[in-house]
Amino acid sequence: MIIAEEVQSKAQEREFLEFQARLYQHDPNYIKPLDKDIQEIFNPEKNKFFQNGECKRFLFKNKKNETVGRVAVFINNFYEQQQPTGGIGFFDCINDQETANFIFDYCKEWLQKRGMEAMDGSINFGERDKFWGVLTDGFEQPLYGMNYNFPYYKKLFENYGFRVYFEQLCFSRPIFAEVSRVFMVMHAKHQRNSDISAQPMKKNNLKKFARDFTEIYNKAWAAHGEGKCMEESKVLKMFRTMKPIINEHISWFVYEKGKPIAMWMNIPDLNQWFKYLNGKFGLLQKLKFLWVKKFKKNEKMVGLVFGVIPEWQKKGIEGYMIWEGTQHLRKHTDFTVTEMQWIGDFNPKMIKIAENLDTTVTKKLATYRYLFDRNKEFERHPVL
Repeated sequence: MIIAEEVQSKAQEREFLEFQARLYQHDPNYIKPLDKDIQEIFNPEKNKFFQNGECKRFLFKNKKNETVGRVAVFINNFYEQQQPTGGIGFFDCINDQETANFIFDYCKEWLQKRGMEAMDGSINFGERDKFWGVLTDGFEQPLYGMNYNFPYYKKLFENYGFRVYFEQLCFSRPIFAEVSRVFMVMHAKHQRNSDISAQPMKKNNLKKFARDFTEIYNKAWAAHGEGKCMEESKVLKMFRTMKPIINEHISWFVYEKGKPIAMWMNIPDLNQWFKYLNGKFGLLQKLKFLWVKKFKKNEKMVGLVFGVIPEWQKKGIEGYMIWEGTQHLRKHTDFTVTEMQWIGDFNPKMIKIAENLDTTVTKKLATYRYLFDRNKEFERHPVL
């Protein structure tokens, strides 16, 4: 017998956070997410998706009143799909198919009552940049904001009837690995052009780099259907929020006669520091974070955005930028690995860029979909 409890009290909220930590307590690769990052997702004052959606959290208890699972189930009306599609996220469960089936059935019924015809999981009640997907390959320490789960989760989802809607590919490259000969040739070519220059991002000039970032991003991606246009004011706010963890050696911009034409944005992997905080971030943990940040080497940097404006694409300017940045960070940082968090298998353009950077796939996550009408034809995410 399994009982579902909606998370409403402070005690239930704590249990929702701590159940996962207990489940993974003997897994050396598990890093507990910051409690505040999870709590903000379920706070209507912090999460804009509550303005046009609905979300509930549930705990699942056995007859001994022991927690055997948890889940968030939600409707996000910004999540455009062929049929009305709800989501489930923050799914954790003991290794028992019957328990998982009960949780999935419960979510299905909740969504059907609200007019949904399918459910995706395990996804986030928010943007795709955090807590999205079921890890199916590469069971190593997760990057900050990345889902981590036991290998048996794949079986739990697929045995129930979920199918892969799209795969999320994570790429990695050793910093000191040999750089592609093509990049070296392109670097040599553009280095001879006095109009071309490369600059690392500096904390004392965030306004300039926010302006340059916005211009490149909106030309390279948003204007070509790969994302939403960004506002310079919001980018500047984001940069100021990130200021404490910006490393001035690892984000690079390229200019032609002072005009921004390309960027390669990276940050340190925060999980290499947060793993010492056990999910907490109060005053004592913030002080500990500053100590850890100063004295513990962080060897992973994470790629956020890579972009070249259309008129400079296919001209090798990325080779110039990569080699300029790589030479510099090899001398001035402790980083040994660069990671690209995830690229959907529906995005061959970005996959090609990652492959051209001499990366290898090190992790795979799956976004699963379950159609409530079992006779309806299943379709994967359309290719961009």
